Amino acid sequence: MVKEYRNVFKEAGYSEEEIDKRVNDTFEMIFYGADSFFSMVDETMGYIEDTGNNDVRSEGMSYGMMMTVQMDRKKEFDALWTWTKKYMYMSEGVNSGYFAWSVGTDGSKNAYGPAPDGEEFFAMALFFASHRWGDGEGIYNYSKEAKDLLHTCVHKGETGNGRSMWDENNYLIRFITECDFTDPSYHLPHFYELFSKWANKEDCSFWKKAAKASREYLKKACHPVTGLNPEYSTFEGEPYYGDQEIFGRHDWYYSDAYRTIGNIGLDYQWCKNDLVDGEWHQKTANNLQVFFCKTVGDCNRGVYTVDGQILDVSALHPVAIVATNAQASLASNGDYALQCVKEFWDTPLRKGERRYYDNCLYMFAMLALSGRYRIW
Repeated sequence: MVKEYRNVFKEAGYSEEEIDKRVNDTFEMIFYGADSFFSMVDETMGYIEDTGNNDVRSEGMSYGMMMTVQMDRKKEFDALWTWTKKYMYMSEGVNSGYFAWSVGTDGSKNAYGPAPDGEEFFAMALFFASHRWGDGEGIYNYSKEAKDLLHTCVHKGETGNGRSMWDENNYLIRFITECDFTDPSYHLPHFYELFSKWANKEDCSFWKKAAKASREYLKKACHPVTGLNPEYSTFEGEPYYGDQEIFGRHDWYYSDAYRTIGNIGLDYQWCKNDLVDGEWHQKTANNLQVFFCKTVGDCNRGVYTVDGQILDVSALHPVAIVATNAQASLASNGDYALQCVKEFWDTPLRKGERRYYDNCLYMFAMLALSGRYRIW
């Protein structure tokens, strides 16, 4: 695993002082600024709101926990985790042991099903909290909470009550437990490598296999020329066209899909000494940056097919594209790596009702490119 973290901003010519200020200011604006989407309920609990959908999501709560542990903000971390356990955790029913993916800001559940990306971020953030701050009592025994959650994710289907979040045969994460397809942006092999070291002993081999399976899957899901990937795909990596009446269209490069290249960059950063084929990470990041800087160019960020057709649709989260294009520079070594980083540096946080998703990915890119998105 990584021993040194690149400060890509410093490599691009920015000073340590201005980088530190920018990272800290970004966190403060997201959590406490005029356009914050973090709210404290009382002295012990707080939540992150999806401002575009006016709810609280396991995605956002787990992202907030990852941000706060990386920034060494234990008070905010514990506030998010306390709210999550009180209002999102499901202690009974077919999905007991998981977290409801959508909850009202008043704590009332909008759904009684989980979204696996929340669970994997919860577990990773909890392990980091345990290593950075130490385990406490009850729900603040972070490592136990992480291990118990991962055990449920892997073994849930064995009980006959509900389904596991990872397919038992191919070791790939499901989009949701009820479905047998996946979301490329959910695939976090760099997390699974750490789970293989820190999860319950009987589950460690599973996570090692999951890391390998996800890397092989991503090679199929990411287009070999453009580097783009669909929002949802089959387990074989083909764009998923089914259930559009239920889920809408998700075979194109849109919203969820942006996270994938950022994940690939972080996988390269954290695991490059252990990767079988780090060259693929570099090539895919290079290809995606070429697509945006050369093919798309200065056009407004939009929607694209995986093979690179530019559709007459505007991106719902254009700032998120800029952020993840820049985070790809952790892996890329091509002509456009610096351009993507500078474009991101010159892009402000998003304002308005859709700011939540864009600014979460913005914060992750800030952490990653400053060398502050670390294994704890």
